[in-house]
Amino acid sequence: MIKPELLAPAGDLERLKWAIDYGADAVYFGGPGFGLRANAINFTFDDISEAVKYAHDRKKRVYVTVNIVLHDKEAKELEEYLKKLESLGVDAIIVSDPAVIKLAHEKTSLEIHLSTQQSTLNKKAVEFFKNEGVTRIVLGRETSKEEIKEIIDSNDIEIECFIHGAMCAGYSGRCVLSNFLTKRDANRGGCSQICRWNFDLLDENLNQIKGEKDFSFCTKDLSMIECIPEMIDMGITSFKIEGRMRSIYYIATVVSVYRKVIDEYLGDKKNYKYNETYKKILDNCANRASTVQFFDGNSDYHCQYYNSGVDASNQDFLGIVLDYQDGYAIISERNYFEPGTVVEIFGPKTEPLSFKIEKIFDEDGNLKDAARHPEEILKIKVPKKVFKNDIIRLKRV
Repeated sequence: MIKPELLAPAGDLERLKWAIDYGADAVYFGGPGFGLRANAINFTFDDISEAVKYAHDRKKRVYVTVNIVLHDKEAKELEEYLKKLESLGVDAIIVSDPAVIKLAHEKTSLEIHLSTQQSTLNKKAVEFFKNEGVTRIVLGRETSKEEIKEIIDSNDIEIECFIHGAMCAGYSGRCVLSNFLTKRDANRGGCSQICRWNFDLLDENLNQIKGEKDFSFCTKDLSMIECIPEMIDMGITSFKIEGRMRSIYYIATVVSVYRKVIDEYLGDKKNYKYNETYKKILDNCANRASTVQFFDGNSDYHCQYYNSGVDASNQDFLGIVLDYQDGYAIISERNYFEPGTVVEIFGPKTEPLSFKIEKIFDEDGNLKDAARHPEEILKIKVPKKVFKNDIIRLKRV
């Protein structure tokens, strides 16, 4: 029985450190080129060097996405780029284009993971890429648990599966709606998320069909929190969280919840019992409906929004602990709260600690009637010692 890797996204160096500190075994991110998140900040070479050191000092791993669909004009620059990544000590690259696989093998000794952008869904495809020198396959999100198990049983290769985050309305990596409607290439980092738009719905005579809400067809998010024990027993190598554009609060929350479930199950499989609170925490963090999608083979209309799903702005993230002094947490505020608010503090060394805020002080000790200004430095009394970079959130469950 292997202990699966918990793999987290990192939109920048700050979020990489939060992901690692909150329990990720490995992180993935885009470098200065050849990745699929054009709107992300992405990492400079100096950032990658610092990221590798930070991760390796903590015995964690670093993967860089090189999963763009390659054109000839970029091929000339790719060899130098791959050699630079190798020299910086990254643990693997994540690729989708066979040309990148070939060049990486010929010119570097980089470990190669096949991106979900390749939509690998069957054991023969896995066998093919294994023979090409790929060491890990990131399966398409469209695989069922029966297919995943058959792939694992048929091939001696690392298998990585997504466990949490956004989904594509079409096969992952195959959508061209963004290209046609906004001239932004979805498979080269520019997806404008057309599937989340609202549309007019027309009948056969092109008359608009009026409903209670505008028509949409975007997918609900993926959440595999209830299925983690089953996925561990299947022998999956790595559990991947989607979200390089997400906040530090989202990353810390999602990583810490999945870390707990993995460790609780492996720590006592016989007596393990699923904690429903974890799903509620994840739902509150994302504010989007979620399902297990294709995993259980029931990927029908219940897995999508057909009547304008609403993504409410999340106000649960209240602040970050900067210090602890004489029973008080010194915090940097993020969202509004007031005396009487029931909150929860959690962190890498802090089990969820719930309490009611009685009084709020500014950094000079002046009493405040409410916390209204993001990033203002405040003091609140806490029942137990807390630590730097613990997170304060609204207590909902």
